[in-house]
Amino acid sequence: MGRHPANAGLRPAAQPHPEQPKHPAHLRPYPSGEQPHPDALLGPADVRELAAALGVRPTKQRGQNFVIDANTVRRIVRTADVRPDDVVVEVGPGLGSLTLALLEVADRVTAVEIDDVLAAALPATIAARMPDRAERFALVHSDAMHVTELPGPPPTALVANLPYNVAVPVLLHMLDTFPSIERTLVMVQAEVADRLAAAPGSKVYGVPSVKANWYAEVKRAGAIGRNVFWPAPNVDSGLVSFTRRPEPLKTTATKREVFTVIDAAFAQRRKTLRAALAGWAGSAAAAEAALVAAGVSPQARGEALTVEEFARIAEHKEAGAQHKESE
Repeated sequence: MGRHPANAGLRPAAQPHPEQPKHPAHLRPYPSGEQPHPDALLGPADVRELAAALGVRPTKQRGQNFVIDANTVRRIVRTADVRPDDVVVEVGPGLGSLTLALLEVADRVTAVEIDDVLAAALPATIAARMPDRAERFALVHSDAMHVTELPGPPPTALVANLPYNVAVPVLLHMLDTFPSIERTLVMVQAEVADRLAAAPGSKVYGVPSVKANWYAEVKRAGAIGRNVFWPAPNVDSGLVSFTRRPEPLKTTATKREVFTVIDAAFAQRRKTLRAALAGWAGSAAAAEAALVAAGVSPQARGEALTVEEFARIAEHKEAGAQHKESE
């Protein structure tokens, strides 16, 4: 569980790819027969020593903040309802704080890491701290936005500490690409957590809220204090949980068609839907015809609609087209 919150998920400046990262002596793999640490999770001293050995110098300017509290990562695993038979995918594992906590419980963990240095070091850290679980860990060295397949069995859960500026696209991409993911828990900047979990009518309800609801039931799942990170970030963090819909949303419209309506409605969120969807429908009158056919008031605004209502609007675009032809 690595960096947070600003640009942690973005590729850093080019760095040499270490073939064999140097680990502190007590973090190296244990000789045969030797027992691992009583507590295999990373504490504050472990995180700082490992970061120093790898030449990683976290700075607030770069948005690098590592979790240093074992109780916090175990709390995240509990809140995520990780089970012994789960195959968990983690995005942005960083130094491995959350990864180790996940491996304590889950059947398998696959971590997706973009950073060259951190990706090279993580397998050795897992082997050192949890040698008996190392074979149940897999690393994908890639940008999560480009991942289309994962090694091993299909993932059943997604748990991640996501930087705020890529949190929403990464989340939606993973949910869309891996329909086997049943449960998700992400830690993001508190404001992003509020947006993701917002209900219709809320001032912060918007595109992320609606699109997340296309896939899952979404709710806030707690807050995370700043003092569990090193260095402490300048923003608060929040947990958001997602429980995949047991069945896809019932609509004859495609996801692309529904998302196009959502984007159009919130591009001019202060306008009524009749005006905001004029470009989508071809004219304000055509938009009104589609809205009326969908059972939605043309005077409503996007922030008042559920994802089901956006889907109905997408289904009735033809009604707007027919109205336009009759003009």
